[in-house]
Amino acid sequence: MKNLGIQKIALPFFIIIFLVGSSFTSNIVKWEHLGSRTVNYKIDRDVIKVTAIDGAFKKLKVKVTNGSLNMHRIVVEYENREKQVIQIRKNFKKGEVTRLIDLKGNKRIIRNITFFYDTKNLSKKRAKVHVFGMH
Repeated sequence: MKNLGIQKIALPFFIIIFLVGSSFTSNIVKWEHLGSRTVNYKIDRDVIKVTAIDGAFKKLKVKVTNGSLNMHRIVVEYENREKQVIQIRKNFKKGEVTRLIDLKGNKRIIRNITFFYDTKNLSKKRAKVHVFGMH
């Protein structure tokens, strides 16, 4: 009989712990790496292809590693061929990340992401641009 009393108290306690714990884990933001490109020493543009298999996204962010560069803009082309131009206009140092970029609509399937930049010898190392999406 003593064990039955403990079980009556323990079960609601474990249910509460489970529910509180699961609410914290559902708020963890997970970024998916959509692709990377190593840039040249000139004014240029690069394209990262994204497939429908990757799913629909709400936000993007871009990180620059290895070197520095001057990013002008990003053009996101959606599955329906609609385009969203995002002005960046930022000189990135190695390791810097863009602001969070909200995509038009709720969740959009991305066909490709084109970014326009120049290096103008800001760095002796070629920068690498990484694009991440949030579902």
